[in-house]
Amino acid sequence: MNFIDQLRQAENLNNSLLCVGLDPEPGRFPGAWKGDAGRIFDFCAAIVDATKDLVSSFKPQIAYFAAHRAEEQLEQLIAHIKRVAPSVPVILDAKRGDIGSTAEQYAKEAFGRYQADAVTLSPFMGFDSIEPYLRYPDKGAILLCRTSNPGGNDWQMQRLADVPGQPRLFEHLARLAQSEWNRNGQLGLVVGATYPEEIARVRELAPTLPLLIPGVGAQGGDAEATVRAGLGAQGTIMVNSSRAVLYASAADDFAAQARRVALQTRDTLNQARGTKR
Repeated sequence: MNFIDQLRQAENLNNSLLCVGLDPEPGRFPGAWKGDAGRIFDFCAAIVDATKDLVSSFKPQIAYFAAHRAEEQLEQLIAHIKRVAPSVPVILDAKRGDIGSTAEQYAKEAFGRYQADAVTLSPFMGFDSIEPYLRYPDKGAILLCRTSNPGGNDWQMQRLADVPGQPRLFEHLARLAQSEWNRNGQLGLVVGATYPEEIARVRELAPTLPLLIPGVGAQGGDAEATVRAGLGAQGTIMVNSSRAVLYASAADDFAAQARRVALQTRDTLNQARGTKR
């Protein structure tokens, strides 16, 4: 089963569009675990166990592990997800963006070492930076397209004078990802929840691609507007929430409170989905 099929299966099985981001910050861990980077696996595994039937995907952010020399804990975590939630795909949020043999090694890292089902990529260096990942036909490659940060305007909103119609950069990327770059049907796009009008534009240009949409929850994105803008007849969405779920409580009930917030978010997304239908 390839990544997109697995994503659809998890969406249907758990009736969910929610992606829970796993961004462990030991300084925010509960109780006696606070500040202990040796507990990264334990903390994240508890979140996974509490929410695994409420999500369509999990998204560990590699920097939060690497900064604490916790790459082995990341390997353990992804293996744990595959044991306890085998139908839920894992997206490694790495935003790699190199070419040639270096990109080949990054692809091996994501799909070989960590056994992720998909990886986020920065396409600034063009198709050369994506092609090595497409050699893994059952895996997904999710490209940064229109990001939530204000600085995204520096590049993504610029118009391309040499391209017919002078599209903005993010629009041109969406078209390429929908068409000639998507050789094996493996691509998705990252679009920030803080720009619902641009989510809608990306969906118009890329009607079949899955969209990973961060920015709901602690970053203030509107869940209902996100669903209405991004969910298409052919292309699904993964609406990511990280801190709002992970740090719903600083007490020993953190996992139960994470489940409460995840359930609330899933239901909000489903309510918007029902309205859209």
